[in-house]
Amino acid sequence: MTGGDPFVAHRSLLFTVAYEMLGSAADAEDVLQESWLRWAAADRAEVRDPRAYLVRTVTRQSLNRLRSLSRSREDYVGEWLPEPLLTAPDVADDVELAESVSIAMLTVLETLGPTERAVFVLREVFELPYGEIAEAVGKSASAVRQIGRRARAHVAARRPRVRVSRSEQQAVVERFLAALHTGELQALLDVMAPDVVMIADGGGIAAAAAAPVRGAASVARLLARPGRAVSVVWLNGAPAGRVEVDGRVATVSLVVESGKVTRIHAVANPHKLTRLAEPAELVR
Repeated sequence: MTGGDPFVAHRSLLFTVAYEMLGSAADAEDVLQESWLRWAAADRAEVRDPRAYLVRTVTRQSLNRLRSLSRSREDYVGEWLPEPLLTAPDVADDVELAESVSIAMLTVLETLGPTERAVFVLREVFELPYGEIAEAVGKSASAVRQIGRRARAHVAARRPRVRVSRSEQQAVVERFLAALHTGELQALLDVMAPDVVMIADGGGIAAAAAAPVRGAASVARLLARPGRAVSVVWLNGAPAGRVEVDGRVATVSLVVESGKVTRIHAVANPHKLTRLAEPAELVR
């Protein structure tokens, strides 16, 4: 590959497409490797629009990967959450991109079928024309429009309804982490909504609740343990938390509404925490 190769030029975009399709950076990298092999073997003279060609290729490979992953995710121990990525704060400057790669949104996208997810991501996030999406997913443009409508309605019914400012998100994250550090029950209760839900992913490797924990009292009792080292980090385009206890690392990504934490996504599976040293380049 040379510096002028379109694959290199568009690599960050292609990674973002694959990551939004799969919720896993490791799987996204595998898809990019497979897509590069197809690109290397392609007749470049036949490729009129390299960017569109590459996005189609990555989409098809992501769909193949999604379908093969569905069984393994069914067999996953406990709750499955997307792999958190360290991101630069400027990812949040593109509000739509930041929302689309948030752990909360990626968790919602997990409830879509593979084709629905591909159509939603390509249309709503990357604003591709229906004709291009149809080519990528192997459907007619009219079918893609119908799939897109269904996917939008599905996502709209499940996504967080309140969009908060970056400063409010960071302030609540800091309050939550301070309460987590002291382990004080009342401090935790004060920062959480009464109907808060915590979902934890330990992958059967790290200790984690096997099912969602509901209600501030239950979540606070589970978290009220002093001595955790905490810090604010930028994950998936938003302020979030890095937590260390007994030498183990976890991340917490929060949904904030009306100044309170309404949802906690905690990832403790060490296989999903390998990309916290260097920011991922997410673009659209």
